[in-house]
Amino acid sequence: MFLRTTLLTAAALLTTGAVHPAGAAEGWQRAGDDIRSGISGLALTQETEGKIRALVVRDNKKPGQNRLAALTYRPGRSAAVAPLTWTGTAEPMDLEAVETVPGTSDEYVALASRGLVYHLKVTGGEAAVLDTSPLPAIADGDDYESFALTSRHGKLAAVWADRGAGEDRPSTLRAAPFSFNRYGEADFGRVTTARLRAPFPTGEVRHASDISVTAAGRLRISSASDAGDDGPFDSAVMDAGTVSVSRSGKVRLTVAESPDVLRKFEGHKIEAVECVPGSRTAVLGTDDENAGGYVNSAAVCGK
Repeated sequence: MFLRTTLLTAAALLTTGAVHPAGAAEGWQRAGDDIRSGISGLALTQETEGKIRALVVRDNKKPGQNRLAALTYRPGRSAAVAPLTWTGTAEPMDLEAVETVPGTSDEYVALASRGLVYHLKVTGGEAAVLDTSPLPAIADGDDYESFALTSRHGKLAAVWADRGAGEDRPSTLRAAPFSFNRYGEADFGRVTTARLRAPFPTGEVRHASDISVTAAGRLRISSASDAGDDGPFDSAVMDAGTVSVSRSGKVRLTVAESPDVLRKFEGHKIEAVECVPGSRTAVLGTDDENAGGYVNSAAVCGK
C-alpha cells in the first residue's frame, strides 16, 4: 500500500514478530477484546519516538458500533486504540479496507465489502465523508476485503480484490488508474483483471484478505481461513505478483499462477497487511472474531 514519506524511518523501529497461536503473547499485541473490535483494514499514518500510528477499520454493521479507530502500536510492547466518530453519511456496512490518499496528511479511502468507496477526511476524533462512489466492474457475488494504492512516475493506480471462497471461487484481482474528480469522487480508469488461488490455508479459505504493494511493485497479499466466530483461524502472506504504472499512466497487473507463501500464521485471521517503506517489514492486523483483534509485524515485504 502507498505510505507517506514520514514513515521511511519506521523500519528501524519495527521488530519481526514471532508467529504463535492466538493465546500466546510473543509478538502479537491485543488491539480489541471482542467480535466488534477486530481489525479489518489498516493504513499507517505516522512514526514518532518508536510509536507506529495507523487508522484501522472495523467490519461492524449495526448502528452505533465503531467503524474507525486510531491505533498506536509499539512493536513488541503494546497496542492501543481510540474510536473515531463517523460523520457526513449514515454509518457504512462492513468496512474491510482503508488506504491513505497519496500526497495528503489527513485523507483516506475506505472500502466496504459490497464495493462502495468512501473518500474520508480525518480531523481530530472525527472522520468526515467527502464523497462516495462504487468500484468499477463489480461482479455478481463479489465480496471485497482488499484495497491498495501505489504511485509511479506521478501516476496513481488502485488494486483491489474479491476475497474468493474455498476451492470453487478463486479471488478476482483488479487494477486500474486512480484519481479523484473535481467533486471528490473516486475515478477509476481502464480495469485489468486476474485470478488468484492461495496455496495456504486450505478449506474455508479467503484467497485475498488484504493487499499491500512494495516499492518495487510486488504484491503482498494475505490469505485466511475462517471456520466461524470461534475459529480455528490460519493465515499466510504471499508474494503474489506485480502491479506497474507506466509514465503515461497505463496499469499492468500480473498474478502468479502459484504464489510464493512467505510466511504462515497459525491461530490468527489476518485481514490487514501494510508494508513499511524502505524495509522488509509489514504491520499485520487480525480480525479474530470472538477473540478480538491483534497487531504484529513481520519481515514479509521487499525493499
